[in-house]
Amino acid sequence: MINNETIEKIILASKLMPKKDLTAIVAEAEAKKTSLESIVVEKGIIPEDTLINEVAKSYKVPAIKLSTLKIDKETLKTIPEVVASKNQIISFEHDAKGIKLAMADPTNKEIVDQLKKKLGVDIEVYYASEKEIGLALALYKDRSSETIKDIIPTISNASGDALKKAPITQIVQKLFEYALDNRASDIHIEPQRSQTVVRFRIDGVLHDIVILPVKLHEEIVSRIKVLSHLRTDEHQAAQDGKLQIIYGQQLGNTDEAVYLKGSGQEKSDEKSVDVRVSIAPITNGENIVMRLLSERGRKFTLTNLGLSDNDLLKVKKEIAKSWGTIISVGPTGCGKTTTLYAILKILNQREVNIATIEDPVEYDMEGVSQIQVNPKTDLTFANGLRSIVRQDPDIIMVGEIRDKETAGIAVNAAMTGHLVLTTLHANDAATTLPRLNQMDIEPYLIASTINLIVAQRIVRRTCLKCAEKFEEPFSTFEQDIAPETLAKLFKIKPKSVTLIKGRGCPECHQSGYNDRIGIFELMTITTGIEQLIMSKANASQIAEQAIKDGMTTMLEDGLLKVIAGITTLDEILRVTRE
Repeated sequence: MINNETIEKIILASKLMPKKDLTAIVAEAEAKKTSLESIVVEKGIIPEDTLINEVAKSYKVPAIKLSTLKIDKETLKTIPEVVASKNQIISFEHDAKGIKLAMADPTNKEIVDQLKKKLGVDIEVYYASEKEIGLALALYKDRSSETIKDIIPTISNASGDALKKAPITQIVQKLFEYALDNRASDIHIEPQRSQTVVRFRIDGVLHDIVILPVKLHEEIVSRIKVLSHLRTDEHQAAQDGKLQIIYGQQLGNTDEAVYLKGSGQEKSDEKSVDVRVSIAPITNGENIVMRLLSERGRKFTLTNLGLSDNDLLKVKKEIAKSWGTIISVGPTGCGKTTTLYAILKILNQREVNIATIEDPVEYDMEGVSQIQVNPKTDLTFANGLRSIVRQDPDIIMVGEIRDKETAGIAVNAAMTGHLVLTTLHANDAATTLPRLNQMDIEPYLIASTINLIVAQRIVRRTCLKCAEKFEEPFSTFEQDIAPETLAKLFKIKPKSVTLIKGRGCPECHQSGYNDRIGIFELMTITTGIEQLIMSKANASQIAEQAIKDGMTTMLEDGLLKVIAGITTLDEILRVTRE
């Protein structure tokens, strides 16, 4: 990738932007730690083709747009994926005499010389943008999916001794490898009458990945049970366990972990991945769901969760208080626990004692005492919380308030000088308060102990690799959004709104979306809301008051992200109408 300073010089020399305008964009690129090239193109400041041609001209090499080409597998394989990814290069055409090489940085003479020496052919260098190289690199991932399927034909009709020799460990290893390559959060292995279906959840959506012979299902289940330290002779009861995937020079499986080759930088920037395993008996066999708790999840901060600057300030102000309760609310899978972990990362200092009671423990956190709920030993949320209170904690995290008993203990802990973080199933911030009333928490306790309620949903991000601008008629917004909400976002009613959407590419599996981000509404207990709590007002009355007090609703936060090009209107309407 060409450095920002060089791109800046090329833009100025080509007179593509005034210097004063460019200075601000350069500062933005530095602040976001991203490339100047991608910012000017994504913002539509300089047409992509124009910039590509000017950069190529400055290096005296031809430009190439890889997305217009069909690159065959044999051409792609002339350069190993690791080398191509590390050096941002793609072989897009080859014959006996040489290869045509697209490079994000044509000044990288060292890699060109290395390839000439290794391959023994001439190399013709072309310039391709960082975005185009990224799209082409995704073709390697398309090839990696075949590694699972390549194993299957040899065993699909096997029986007897041949079936016993089926490479079960290799199949399991490849499933994990492909899941991580594609940023899957969950792996589903589902037995059906005549086949086993493997599905991955990617960016919140399940995708069919491969169909396996049903005769292999028991062996795969057994292998995963061994790795997860579960009983292999138990087939009629649900079992929960965990295993670990480790990157290193060793390749393969042991009974302790799954090993994938690579240093960690070569595989999704991971060193190890914890996997939570759930096995349940269903009609056709044992169903497996595995949650991949990747290193990436541990790196979440309040900043990159998707909180606006204003909401970020609210959170920081409330978590600075030494006592009270912070509640994250929303449906299952909306990122509530991730938000609490991001807060804990800020609060996790040597001078405080932090303890958690969770079901299950999602991520190990250094310096935090984490307790796993275990109903077999009567270690419930309520009993675990009672124990924690006697451990001299400053900060307590309760994975979920599920019942009146846990709610009462949590509120009492907050009243006695502890900062309590917890989650609750509620549709929005305002609904939380009546829910606590239903759990027999006295109104005066709710009003005095709640610091902050964070309601959230997760939406898919627009894939920037294939994003395209388009004009959305304002009437589309008017069909689905209340006039008062639109009035807050648009001072003057426009005819149309410029938005972006992904057209679909290999990087996003043709979905138009890549990765996810949160939309939020944050409610603090103002004087007006406190009065409504004491009078046991309903959720709509509380929401109305919170909006008067300045609360940005989840819908409004989502629409702001649509206008900013982060997600789409369809996504926001999908999650806010659930």
